Amino acid sequence: MVFQSPGDILFRVFDFPVYYYGLILAASCLIGVYTAFLFFKKYNPDKDYNAIWDFSAYIIIAGILGARLYYCLLNPVYYFYHPGEILFIRQGGLSIHGGVTVGILLLIILAKKHKLPVWNLLDAFVCGTAIAQAIGRWGNFFNSEAFGFPTNLPWKLFIPLSRRPVEYADYNFFHPAFLYESILDLIIFIFLFFAMKKFAKKQPGVTFCLYLTLYSLVRIFTEYIRIDSALNLYGIPVAQIISVCWIIIALVIMLLLYRKNHNLYG
Repeated sequence: MVFQSPGDILFRVFDFPVYYYGLILAASCLIGVYTAFLFFKKYNPDKDYNAIWDFSAYIIIAGILGARLYYCLLNPVYYFYHPGEILFIRQGGLSIHGGVTVGILLLIILAKKHKLPVWNLLDAFVCGTAIAQAIGRWGNFFNSEAFGFPTNLPWKLFIPLSRRPVEYADYNFFHPAFLYESILDLIIFIFLFFAMKKFAKKQPGVTFCLYLTLYSLVRIFTEYIRIDSALNLYGIPVAQIISVCWIIIALVIMLLLYRKNHNLYG
């Protein structure tokens, strides 16, 4: 099965292009927020779960801006000479690490403002984030990006010459890294679904840490395959470095949560 993008433009309205990427991004955000709402409502029926709809727009906007600015910071030379393109996201150029980090920070602030339990809210939102990422990765398919090394496997991805790195100009087919991550993100969501059943009420915060760890492991794997990483430091993709940091943060939080629960029930 050969994957090939039909192009990045879905249709035009009076010569104004509507991109697949933008439509998929919007759909993934809406589905992600609705999923977070359902999880929070199910495991926190005594809380003001409708407040999620009040601040979800802020989370989405902050997440997209964080993802874009993080991406631009990873490509400083280009955006220094093309500053007008910094907010031009219809054709892609978002970095998940930046979006999730900014979204988490704002979510914590809003949770405290609305007097909602922080860990419970983070647990619910990472479930929504996982399914949103699984959907959102298909935007990379239409943009012919997030691909790996050349391959002739049956599920190979055709990349147009204009999208290929110069050193791979003679190759037509590449690993569909976007597809690998989309499938793995879906598996993470399923895993978090069952984790919520077990930990949501008794140990809030555990699901959040599991997401940070699992997604980081997925990203470390896919970055080994990808050849279009935004930035490498000493030959190591920045995404892998950030992922390792996330794993460390998750382990520290898990340790603190364990000590807190041990002190409460020990």
